[in-house]
Amino acid sequence: MGEARIILGIDPGLANTGWGVVAQRGQRLSCMAYGCIATSKDVPLAQRLRKIHEQTAAVIARYAPTCVGIETVWFGANAQSAFATGQARGAALVACAEGNLEVGEFSPSQIKLAVAGVGGADKAQVQYMVRHLLALEREPRPDHAADALAAAICFTTHEGFARARA
Repeated sequence: MGEARIILGIDPGLANTGWGVVAQRGQRLSCMAYGCIATSKDVPLAQRLRKIHEQTAAVIARYAPTCVGIETVWFGANAQSAFATGQARGAALVACAEGNLEVGEFSPSQIKLAVAGVGGADKAQVQYMVRHLLALEREPRPDHAADALAAAICFTTHEGFARARA
């Protein structure tokens, strides 16, 4: 693949939704931008979700990605946390749908495997490999942004296998 494309990565969370934008030309990947949408627990839920939606839409408008890699919700021991993450994920996905982005959904272990070669990689390993793969001067912080960049990288390696389902 020789043509260029821009990929948005999203690591959803109600308190912190990480985002990262990666440009791809063939096998070469480069980081365009990354950041984190933070919401306060002191703000009503609907307003927090609105902020995630609006700021995700602003990133899409600014960088014009054509596709997005987004992390799926992991249901661990804390179901309440998983539901909150799912709501944040939904707010971000609506912005992606409004931008007509192709969506790839990936589990945390798929993302870690794509960037670190190990599905159980820890946060430090993911940050290190994202820095290496994107030739960044330093590891991206906060870790939510690094995870979002990792989701974008994962899209480039799994796009034929993990399409979003209608």
